[in-house]
Amino acid sequence: MSALPFTTADTDLLHEGLRQAVADGASPGGVMVCGTAAGDRAILTAGVVSPETSRRAPEGATVYDIASLTKVVATWPLVGRAVDAGLLDLDDSVREFLPAMEGPAPSAAATVRELLSHTSGLRASTRLDFYAGRTEPLYELICREPLEAAPGAHRYINRGFILLGQALAHVHQRPLEDVAADMWDELGMKDTSYGPVPSAPAVAPTEQRHGAARLWGTVHDENAATMGGTAGHAGVFAPADDLATYAEALLDRRPDNPLAAWLGESMTAHAEIEPGLHRGLGWILADGGTVAYHHGFTGMSLYLAPASGRYIAIATNAVHNGPARTRIAPLRELILKTITTT
Repeated sequence: MSALPFTTADTDLLHEGLRQAVADGASPGGVMVCGTAAGDRAILTAGVVSPETSRRAPEGATVYDIASLTKVVATWPLVGRAVDAGLLDLDDSVREFLPAMEGPAPSAAATVRELLSHTSGLRASTRLDFYAGRTEPLYELICREPLEAAPGAHRYINRGFILLGQALAHVHQRPLEDVAADMWDELGMKDTSYGPVPSAPAVAPTEQRHGAARLWGTVHDENAATMGGTAGHAGVFAPADDLATYAEALLDRRPDNPLAAWLGESMTAHAEIEPGLHRGLGWILADGGTVAYHHGFTGMSLYLAPASGRYIAIATNAVHNGPARTRIAPLRELILKTITTT
């Protein structure tokens, strides 16, 4: 099946939804790319980058803190590559891919598959600040923790992706940010990187926390910040243009495209999140498993519909205006409804 372009009615409705979200105060502004695997792109924008730092209109090249989209833009594809290269095995415990540890490490028994699918039973609260003053490596501190639940049920756990990021660095014997940078360069994602990035007009700031300057070019996620800005669960900055490039690579169904094959494998349901939604490897699955998507806490989302060859990327800095999830929910619901309609 060839890629199914979005209609003008689709993009008009989505553009109005984005404008309404901005008008309602959900975000200072945002960029949405509605595209296909064939390279068709409609770029929709609204609002401003920030009323404080840059009153210019956002563009496809405006750089955003993508927060937990890091999980599926950095860690998940790197795990797929490492599995293909024989550096990781989905059904081996993560302990096999970390530096040697002596003695009990209950959380290290979780498999790579369980960590990807949020079914590991690891402690759900991230709270790396609890380890302040400890001298052991972070992976060891996490691995020594007891499991909080039996493996199998879905619980969203950042710690699993933190461990995957540490495992990737270990099996490659290189920093995670360098391994990721090489992949993004190959994919043509020229403005995607781990932070910090320059505090520039083309970079969207995020939150202003009490008694501190507004975050601008530095990671919003406090646990990733504790790790120096590079982590398996958060820390990446990217523009909507690069997310579109990435989506097109994922939806390119040529037989020699390992990314598309990895996406297909990852769209097998591993656990129910709620009725109608399941977790695959990394991705949330909707519409009977035909749509994969993921969000980022700052106001980001990426939706993929492989059967129709369509995707929608939404980049906002909604946390600029305070807690974002509830205010941006109607826009996300509209996007999901649109991409599931063929």
